[in-house]
Amino acid sequence: MRTAQTQAYLEFARARTGPLYRSACLLTGGDTHLAEDLVQDTLGRMYLAWGRSARLGNPAAYAQTVLVRAFLTHQRRRSSTERPIADPPDRPAGPTGDTTLRVTLLTALSRLTPKDRAVLVLRYWEDRSIEESAAALDTTPAALRTRCTRALNHLRTELGDTLPDLTPH
Repeated sequence: MRTAQTQAYLEFARARTGPLYRSACLLTGGDTHLAEDLVQDTLGRMYLAWGRSARLGNPAAYAQTVLVRAFLTHQRRRSSTERPIADPPDRPAGPTGDTTLRVTLLTALSRLTPKDRAVLVLRYWEDRSIEESAAALDTTPAALRTRCTRALNHLRTELGDTLPDLTPH
């Protein structure tokens, strides 16, 4: 029985690592190292909760909630604003696409507050409902709607007039 649970968890982890990593990258404003740490923390917590997976209902949604809460907890730590000063190692070539647009969006997202980023990632990247997002952030749907509206306005302010220049015509 134990090996069946372990095998089920490993399949879940393989299937969800990519989507969790992409969400974590958006939450962290493109900090890939922190995103990797958050995914590892999330998968570790999911492993501990896996025995209760029947009560979890939707493990993928639960993992997303764990990821967002781990991110918000990290942001509350005083050391979360520390950055290494050494040159980062060379990165492997990423997927092809419009990197200027991606960098501009990640930069604008990184200037938002952690909760604003979490709201936008949950609502528009993860395509979660108001109720699901509110539950993940432990707030009311009305408060989430308000924060979502304000976060979008802040993002539009951060992007300014640059976004139309970066999108294909």
